[in-house]
Amino acid sequence: MRFPQEHFPFHAIFPARFCVSVFLSFLLLPIQRLCAQQAATDVCPRPQPGSVVAEPVDLRSKSGVLELQLIARNVKESDGRSRYCFTDSNGHESPTLRVKPGDLVILHLRNQMTGVDGKTAMPQHAHSMSMEQRGCTASQEMSLIATNLHFHGTTIPPACHQDDVLRTMIQPGDPPFTYRFRVPKDEPPGLYWYHPHIHGFTKPQILGGASGALIVEGIERAKPELAGLPERVLVIRDEDLAHPDAPPSKFEPPVPKFFVDRDGDAANTGTGFGKPAKDLSINYVPVPYPDYPPAVIRMRPEERQLWRILNASAITYLDIEVLFNRKPQPLGLVAMDGVPMGLGVPGAAGGTLPPIDWQMHLGIPPGARVEFVMQGPPADETGMLVTKSVDTGPGGENDPNRALAHIVATADAPEPRSQLASSPPPLPPPSRPWLGDVLPVRVRHLYFSEKLDNPDDPTSAVEFYLTVEGQTPKMFDMSSTTPNMVAQQGTVEDWIIENRTSELHAFHIHQLHFLLLDYNGISVHENFLRDTVNVPYYNGRQLAYPSVRVRVDFRGPNVVGTFPYHCHLLEHEDKGMMGTIEVVPPSSPLGRTSSAAGAGGSNQPAR
Repeated sequence: MRFPQEHFPFHAIFPARFCVSVFLSFLLLPIQRLCAQQAATDVCPRPQPGSVVAEPVDLRSKSGVLELQLIARNVKESDGRSRYCFTDSNGHESPTLRVKPGDLVILHLRNQMTGVDGKTAMPQHAHSMSMEQRGCTASQEMSLIATNLHFHGTTIPPACHQDDVLRTMIQPGDPPFTYRFRVPKDEPPGLYWYHPHIHGFTKPQILGGASGALIVEGIERAKPELAGLPERVLVIRDEDLAHPDAPPSKFEPPVPKFFVDRDGDAANTGTGFGKPAKDLSINYVPVPYPDYPPAVIRMRPEERQLWRILNASAITYLDIEVLFNRKPQPLGLVAMDGVPMGLGVPGAAGGTLPPIDWQMHLGIPPGARVEFVMQGPPADETGMLVTKSVDTGPGGENDPNRALAHIVATADAPEPRSQLASSPPPLPPPSRPWLGDVLPVRVRHLYFSEKLDNPDDPTSAVEFYLTVEGQTPKMFDMSSTTPNMVAQQGTVEDWIIENRTSELHAFHIHQLHFLLLDYNGISVHENFLRDTVNVPYYNGRQLAYPSVRVRVDFRGPNVVGTFPYHCHLLEHEDKGMMGTIEVVPPSSPLGRTSSAAGAGGSNQPAR
């Protein structure tokens, strides 16, 4: 049907100003797209593959105080991946915070994130907190664009404005939130880190890059052998695959058919090759699948350096190795998880223990750190930093062999910006006995378990649990005010942690360190403490579930309060594999919770 123009005038439907607007929009669209792309590169910028590894900017305490501002930011890339980061007031991304024991830290955190993903609803297992439970901030909505900070590995109190992650949630547009705490005077000198800890959304934020190193200075005071060495901080992060549909490199041996787990990540092939679950980066220089173009680390020929490596990955295990002409080189381990080897161990200072533990490769679970002495390759020779394959079990992700960086030795290589003191005063002796010499007041049993969507498919887990023996397995509930366990400050406990699943898990606890006593039924005699440890997976044929036994240290005065323990594979934590413990003063009764929590249990697989 035709309509007379006088009844439906063109300008009534499309006014002149509309036509001009459409015309201008058509002309400006390429410019708008260019501006959007430029904005994306300005927020949380990342280097190109194959770039030289730059050191993070150092922010150092002055006159006993480190005061700084961090801004939480995010952006969505053109391929759909999201980037997250913390920047300082000068725009430096993920600066390294350097403090001394006893320093006062004043950190102003501002949230400038935007809802680029449109996924700001809480997961089904989490709930908004009531006003009575909030206490720390005015708003408690857990989402992809809420933020806070956890100072991983430190013994900072789990209190408001210090290291609380259960109540502190800073929303976009909130006034700057101030963290104010003093580094304990007896904090072991070494490598720690900071990252957001929003339950249900920790994995995507850390996977997007929101993390940075925190160094308590003075490791050379515990290890005089390190005096005067240049030091290099390397943060290894994982991220979603840049080329998820690419076939494996033609140089790889053939591998079985590619499988994915419930999360869409690559399932473990058991071969050491194949598509990885995630790409890796080193100080943000990406090393993408399938060809893994290495980043570049430049150093002077045969120079000895202290390397501090942080595995800030969300789900990826590392097993690092340094190769010269494909031959593994010795790595002199001096600290694990921020604690120098032998610190506080009787006889260590007298020379009965080796000051440096020489290893050919070093395993690093997600969240863990290693510090080691390495010697660079000879002049005009190139070394290689690699991560070896880690067997995560039938239900785990694929962490294959891959390169991380070329180590290029040239006389004109710049020196690292930080160097350890050349004449350090020794650390004072520890005020408390060595943890291994203290008897535990009780033994607790905990276990990892999962709910599978398909009992015949170990990669189909939909719910994750970390349960105290005697309690009912359930996903962690942020709205609960009842801790899973209660302990007393001043005591020491042994925890036996079983893995009743077919995938590797990494146990981590906040606010303290522990001593590994037994690994999968075999006694170990470590001269250092940890805050993260692997718990081997169950293969379905063992007579007892795999387990670790750790001695947990509640003697520090800053440990009083409520804080979490969880699997540090963050998709597991986000989906419920977490619990809380309340540590009460010595004069307080343990209460009803501990009686159930402290019960022992069978170490036999369910049939």
